[in-house]
Amino acid sequence: MNAVLVIGRIFFALIFITSGISHLTKLEAMTGYAKYKKVPATKAGVIVSGLMILVGGLYVAFGVYADLGALLIALFLIPAAFMMHAFWKETDATAKQNETVGFFKDLSLAGAALIIFALVGAGTDFGPSITGAFFNF
Repeated sequence: MNAVLVIGRIFFALIFITSGISHLTKLEAMTGYAKYKKVPATKAGVIVSGLMILVGGLYVAFGVYADLGALLIALFLIPAAFMMHAFWKETDATAKQNETVGFFKDLSLAGAALIIFALVGAGTDFGPSITGAFFNF
């Protein structure tokens, strides 16, 4: 079962690791898109959010304070859902559908991250890890 937990952690974390890298390596493009979405402090926001999801993804994948990593991911995803995928503002049907999918994908992944946060913090076995929980409750 440990192998399944590690594979699941890696699969969950991959989107955040690759997206975090993209935030940093494609900074100008990401900043332009954030400006289009009217995100405040765009360049700094892209850098900070890229680091949050990159570090969070690596922490979850490697089991280095996976609860802290999951919390970083959730803290990125919840505001991102509302700022980047405001489907209620769209008038075009295709754009509205795409933003709706993005919004609920972000909230679903945030929910999964919060579950990881709670389980690891409560001491649930999360597979082989380099460290234990960062938050103990």
